[in-house]
Amino acid sequence: MSAPPRPHAVRVFEVGPRDGLQNEALLVPLEQKLQIIAKLAAAGLTDIEVGAFVHPRWVPQMADTDELVRRLPARDGVRYWSLVPNERGLDRALAAGATHLGLLASASETHSLKNINRSVDVVRAENRRVAARARAAGVTLRGYVSVAFGCPYEGDVPLDRVLRLAEEYLELGVAQVALGDTTGMAGPVQVRHAARRALDAFGAERVAFHLHDTRGTGLVHAMAALEEGVTTLDSSTGGIGGCPYAPGAAGNLATEDLLYLLERLGIASGVALPGVVAASRWLCDELGLSIPSRYFRYAMADS
Repeated sequence: MSAPPRPHAVRVFEVGPRDGLQNEALLVPLEQKLQIIAKLAAAGLTDIEVGAFVHPRWVPQMADTDELVRRLPARDGVRYWSLVPNERGLDRALAAGATHLGLLASASETHSLKNINRSVDVVRAENRRVAARARAAGVTLRGYVSVAFGCPYEGDVPLDRVLRLAEEYLELGVAQVALGDTTGMAGPVQVRHAARRALDAFGAERVAFHLHDTRGTGLVHAMAALEEGVTTLDSSTGGIGGCPYAPGAAGNLATEDLLYLLERLGIASGVALPGVVAASRWLCDELGLSIPSRYFRYAMADS
C-alpha cells in the first residue's frame, strides 16, 4: 500500500509558554509571559498553550495561570490553551474565562503515579467528569496521551493501549488527541506505524503528534509523521522545556527547527519563522534562557 501524500499545510501547535517554561528554574513574571505570548501570536501561531490550572506546589511556574488567562487579549483566530488535571482545575479555568482546555492521561501506570500521583483509571474517571462539565460550558477540549511511545519507568508502551485512550478521549468530545513522545523514546518506524493507525482510526483533523528532541531525532520523527499525513505537530519556541516528572524529558521539538523543515518541504504553516526566532531571542536576552534550537543558533551566528 502506498503512503498517503504529504500534507499541503500543517497546524503548528505552540507549547512553549506552558510546556517550555514549566521546566525552567527561573520563575517568569506574569508581564513577561504576556509579552512572549504576544510575540508568538504576532508571528502567526494560532494555537498557543499558555498555562496549567495545577497546584502551584507541584509546578510553581504555573501559579499565575488564572490571572494570565484573564489578561490575555483577544486576537482574531488565536486560541489560548491551558491544561486542567481535575475538577478543581476546571473550576479555576472556568472562573478565569478559559475557552480551550487540555486533558491529561498517561499510557503508563507508573508514569501517571509519578507525574500526577494518581492511577490511570482514576485519571480517566476524572477526565470524564471534567469533559462533561467543560463541554456543557462551551469549552473546546484537547486530549493528551503522555509517554505514548515509551515510558522511562516501564519501557515499551503497547500502541493498542495508546489508541484506546485516544478513542476514549474522542468519545468524551475532545476536538483533537495529541500523542506525546514525552521523553523522546520514539523511533521513526514506530512514529510511522502509530501515525498510520491513528489517522486510519480517527482522521487527520483529530490527531496531533507531540514530539521531543531529547535524543536528537525530533525532526526525523516529524518527517516520519508528515510522510504519513499528520497535519498537526506540537513544538516549543526555542526548543525549551519538557516534563519535570519524567526523567530525560527535556528537549521539546523547537518551533524554529520545525518551521524550517516545513518551509523546505513546501508545506504551509502560516507562521513567520523570523518572528519565532525573534521570540526566542527575547527569551534569551530578557530571561537569560538557554535556547537549544539549532535553527536559532544558526540565525544568531549569521546575524
